[in-house]
Amino acid sequence: MSAVRWGILGAAGINEAMAPAIAAASNAELVAIASRTAERAEAAAERFGAARAVEGYDALLADPDIEAVYIPLPNAFHLEWTLRAAAAGKHVLCEKPMAITASDARAMIAACDAAGVLLAEAFMYAHHPRYARIAEIIDSGEIGTPHAILTTFSFDASDELDHSGFQGLPGSGSVYDVGCYAVHSARMLLKREPRAVTARATESALHGDIDLATSALVEFDGATLLFHVDMAAADTDVLEVIGSAGRIVVPHAFICSPGDGDFRVETAAGSRVESADAVDHYRVQVETFSRAVGGDGDLLLDPSDAERNAAALEAITLSWRDGRRVLV
Repeated sequence: MSAVRWGILGAAGINEAMAPAIAAASNAELVAIASRTAERAEAAAERFGAARAVEGYDALLADPDIEAVYIPLPNAFHLEWTLRAAAAGKHVLCEKPMAITASDARAMIAACDAAGVLLAEAFMYAHHPRYARIAEIIDSGEIGTPHAILTTFSFDASDELDHSGFQGLPGSGSVYDVGCYAVHSARMLLKREPRAVTARATESALHGDIDLATSALVEFDGATLLFHVDMAAADTDVLEVIGSAGRIVVPHAFICSPGDGDFRVETAAGSRVESADAVDHYRVQVETFSRAVGGDGDLLLDPSDAERNAAALEAITLSWRDGRRVLV
């Protein structure tokens, strides 16, 4: 297939990972990067080797050379620009969380379906081949019946007051910025949907009255997810699946550089390290999406998956705000 021609809406920090991934993908070409100002667009295009810089997101969407767009804008703007991209006939890879609410996700899905374009949520971590192997181990029964998934995902950006997660807009805060990973990975590995959630948060007026840190219990039939996500703590990025006969420990669970994908399996028979391919999961994500655009493969994640994840994030947010258990 010919290379899919990509454009990026915005000069966000995540472009440090995604722009090189698009440029390096075997079936993609980074054609343009847009920003609200010509100066920022030109700086981003020069930095990442895009063929051209575009002032204004609408101008990029109007470009007939662009087939697919990546949307790394703040979460509050995902709905608006996905709808605009669909109306312009562009396939959309939208940064996680794709939608703030389940109803927003349904509107995005409907618009893309009506326009005949693809839509996917950019959960790069799920494209790493180690997660297919982890699922295989769980399904084999080697660690028995999964009882719990424990996830901690934290970093300290508390002094970065211009961080997109600190703006106080809908979709700001730790649940939406990083809690989305904890919920998504548990849903993916357990292959079921959560029933109820109970969450507690540390709120910060300095950062826009957002949940700077959140701990939650997410109830699934027969299993639980316990997670702590934090935007003002030491770097931690680990997922652990605890089963009736063993456990799987995944370091670098979500932010994984090539070569850091190994994980550990522990049972009564002993402990071993499972080696993973040294891949760039951002690049795998781009190549998977581009193959689907070219009709040469399927999306890893159906957009309806984003709707279900958004429903859980809504419930968690309601729980910490109201201080009660909330059904999903």
